[in-house]
Amino acid sequence: MTNSENPTEHPAEGAPAPDFELPSQTGDAPIRLSDFRGKQSVVLYFYPKDDTPGCTTESCSFRDMSRDFEDAGAAILGISLDDVDSHRRFAEKYRLPFPLLADTDAKTAAAYGVYKEKNLYGKKSMGIERSTFVIDREGRIAKVFPRVKVDQHGDEVLAFVRENL
Repeated sequence: MTNSENPTEHPAEGAPAPDFELPSQTGDAPIRLSDFRGKQSVVLYFYPKDDTPGCTTESCSFRDMSRDFEDAGAAILGISLDDVDSHRRFAEKYRLPFPLLADTDAKTAAAYGVYKEKNLYGKKSMGIERSTFVIDREGRIAKVFPRVKVDQHGDEVLAFVRENL
């Protein structure tokens, strides 16, 4: 069964990462995953919502380590279902130095198997399950971090990038 037939499954480690083209908070040209192929690895983190406690903690952790990721040859890209204006406000408020991509139709989140039914206090809704994908320079998924807990997550991802890419 392919990922498109079962959108609850993540693409497998070693598989080609699904390409995408999404707008960022900068208003510049849309960003394509394929733009990084052959140049640098990518830390692609999916998060539920701009300017919420867990998402802010996670994003600020990546912000604080962005130089370390850059030195290790990795770009950081954040993706949520929020629109470009929300991303712009969030990035400005917390001085996030990397692109936040607007997946407003959830197609990219679905391709990565992170668009799921969530249950909060008995209320069901569709949303992003916090997950991170490390994509190597060849465009393959090197590591999947599913159902991320934000504490120490940035350190864990950076250690993987440094040791494996």
